[in-house]
Amino acid sequence: MSPTDTDKPIAASGTFTFGGHTVHRLGYGAMQLTGPGIWGPPRDHDEAIRVLRRAVDLGVDFIDTADSYGPYVSEELIREALHPYDHVLVATKAGLTRTGPGVWPPVGRPEYLRQECEMSLRRLGLERIDLFQLHRIDPKVPAEEQFGLFKELQDEGKIDQFGLSEVSVADIEAARKVLPVATVQNLYNVGNRQSEEVLVHCEAEGIGFIPWFPLASGRLVEPGGAVAEVAETVGASAGQVALAWLLHRSPVMLPIPGTSSVAHVEENCAAATVTLSDAQFATLDAAA
Repeated sequence: MSPTDTDKPIAASGTFTFGGHTVHRLGYGAMQLTGPGIWGPPRDHDEAIRVLRRAVDLGVDFIDTADSYGPYVSEELIREALHPYDHVLVATKAGLTRTGPGVWPPVGRPEYLRQECEMSLRRLGLERIDLFQLHRIDPKVPAEEQFGLFKELQDEGKIDQFGLSEVSVADIEAARKVLPVATVQNLYNVGNRQSEEVLVHCEAEGIGFIPWFPLASGRLVEPGGAVAEVAETVGASAGQVALAWLLHRSPVMLPIPGTSSVAHVEENCAAATVTLSDAQFATLDAAA
């Protein structure tokens, strides 16, 4: 590993370009900066600020958040730590409301989504959100009305690129009839491939795929599990191997591991430098 790799390990993850924005493929997800249940302020405000700044120091230039994280707390911390962002793309989301810890009711009424865009612009200190994502498609509101509102925001210059979260291939194609889809954010990791069809579709269409909960848990990372065994072989942690597997899996993969610890963000960023052999990748691929 060269000194440059040590200083900026994220560079080893490679890059992905959507809508004229090029970011490194290993980013940071800012959900865990908030309090328990993704509710309220962090237990340690200063550590949250240090985590964000350390991630950027290590080369992270893609940070994912949402108005519902806190709510609002994550966006406010990002602005405090990083504004005016200098080469860092901050993506945010709207479409889930909060009525308490761990509670996430979807609301996709166009007037609500517009309000949340305006408030995210204010909280983040931006004139335009480079990637604004529909956090969930609200089943109580016609999907085309929700997509149409994002198209209006795009036409007005308030957002640049549009993304979706927790969607099917059919949802993606329905949205693309209204406006381009730059990214899709679905649950996916080495132990949970329920969105495999969506990933394959995104790869074919050149759509960025952002796997949430990218760090696998359960039997695969337990002692004797496939991830743990590969981790021991390559001299990395199980979490680093899980991230390395994602980066190996597809060129459109954009993992955004989150943490509230500086030590853990350093470990996650170093995963970009972990190289899996084709045989190790295949072993993990078959183990899920």
